[in-house]
Order: sequence, then structure tokens, then C-alpha cells
Amino acid sequence: MLSLPIDLPKFESGWVWLSGAGPGDTGLLTLHALNALQQADVLVYDALVGEEILKLVSSECDMLYAGKRGG
Repeated sequence: MLSLPIDLPKFESGWVWLSGAGPGDTGLLTLHALNALQQADVLVYDALVGEEILKLVSSECDMLYAGKRGG
């Protein structure tokens, strides 16, 4: 887990956060999105989220693939 030098919020159990992954470049994630990914208990993601972004999620997080491909 990356250690961030600023004070970011601690997410409480039961909260739901939505974040876009942009064009898929991990360098373009906001600090709030990174913070949320690292604290997530469950992540629902689609085909637009790149593997490098998924690597930022805690190993204890349940990851649910939601698809989102045409056809």
C-alpha cells in the first residue's frame, strides 16, 4: 500500500464511493480514488478498469467484475 503524505478521509463501513478510472492510466487517478481503492472492502469494476489500477486494491478486498463490453 502506498503511503500518502496528506490527510485523506477514512471511509466508514457501509459507505459507497463511485470513481471513474479515466482513460486507464494509473497516473491519472485522483488521490481520493487511490485512497478509496486502498480502503475498499468490496470493489465493483468493469472492463474499462486496467490491470495496473486493480493492483492498487487491498488483497483483502472482494472484487466483483461487472462486465461492460458490447454484444
